Amino acid sequence: MDLDLKNKTAFISGSTAGIGYAIAESLLREGASVIINGRTQESVDKAVTDLQPNSNFATVSGIAADFSNPEEVYQLIANLPDVDILVNNAGIFEPKAFGDIPDEDWFRFFDVNVMSGVRLSRHVLPKMLAKNWGRIIFISSESAVFIPNEMIHYGMTKTAQLSVARGLAELTKGTGVTVNSILPGPTKSRGVGDFIEDLARSGNTSAAQVETDFFKNLRPTSLLQRFATVEEVANTVTYYASPLASATNGASIRVEGGLIRSIL
Repeated sequence: MDLDLKNKTAFISGSTAGIGYAIAESLLREGASVIINGRTQESVDKAVTDLQPNSNFATVSGIAADFSNPEEVYQLIANLPDVDILVNNAGIFEPKAFGDIPDEDWFRFFDVNVMSGVRLSRHVLPKMLAKNWGRIIFISSESAVFIPNEMIHYGMTKTAQLSVARGLAELTKGTGVTVNSILPGPTKSRGVGDFIEDLARSGNTSAAQVETDFFKNLRPTSLLQRFATVEEVANTVTYYASPLASATNGASIRVEGGLIRSIL
């Protein structure tokens, strides 16, 4: 299927690895030009080189910025060309007991996970509205609805993203601009894969057994009963970034393997 993404330009925050990198790959295959982002110039340069073979005659470039540093974010925004598609993917997570989460961590998680998307959207939305076309996509999580008790601060930021995205969608009424959220479930990104391997080594077991135990004990409502791949998430994002998804706006779209039991 041709998603009609040729001649579109996308910026994806936090995209040198994991879900963000897979989104970049997918958009490039569809002919969109892509600007990626990572915390260091070294990581950005490596990802750009690795993505080049998949570029399908589109351009791929990158801008380094650490989204925990607002000054670097503002510098990135100053250097960001006009984009048709914004994917707010930058984010952090960390399992930690509620009583052990200091105020500083609550503010840090909110600043990186929520304000990164606010700052970027504030920059690109007026331009999208002026040309009457654009896509803003927040990469939220099933944790926005199914708040994990092992990282409540993370779940809070994912819920906040849904509110921001829905509010921004209200500003697009009657235009060709859409703002949606994607809710991936547990996904085997690089960070999660490393975490699973560490658990397997410390427990003297296999990564496969850790995955089985995770879904049996911590995410028993999952219908998929495995980690999603980053490509499965990226495929969904790419469709909703395309002109073919023009009738979907203000939505929270699940890619969480049936983990959330509610119908709506």
